[in-house]
Amino acid sequence: MNLSRRQKRARAELQTSAMNDIMFFLLLFFLIASTVTNPNVIKLSLPKAASGKSIAKKTITVSVTQDLKYYVEKKEIKESDLQATLSKYSNEASQLTIVLYVEKTVAIQNVVSILDIAQKLNIKLVLATVPK
Repeated sequence: MNLSRRQKRARAELQTSAMNDIMFFLLLFFLIASTVTNPNVIKLSLPKAASGKSIAKKTITVSVTQDLKYYVEKKEIKESDLQATLSKYSNEASQLTIVLYVEKTVAIQNVVSILDIAQKLNIKLVLATVPK
């Protein structure tokens, strides 16, 4: 056996320079894309419902007119009696929600005072608007 006389085989070479460029661009793309995503977002699969409304157990309406007259359930009350009246309603119902109707010309301070009263009494409050 003559080992020294091997046939000269053609050597196969693989050029990886183009593949290195592609891998570099992919790495750069994923690094940039990872900084754009928000890691604080939690994706949830929420249950479906026939109606999209959440219905509170008890709702009352509070209205404020342009001349600063306060109404609770269509009964006129004084601004100073608002907290006592809402407290009576919250004692009657466990989960109470106030639907607040305020004319657009009323100062925001009057709305904030009603928000403060609702927060003190631990009552949910929704501001009513008109759709466009």
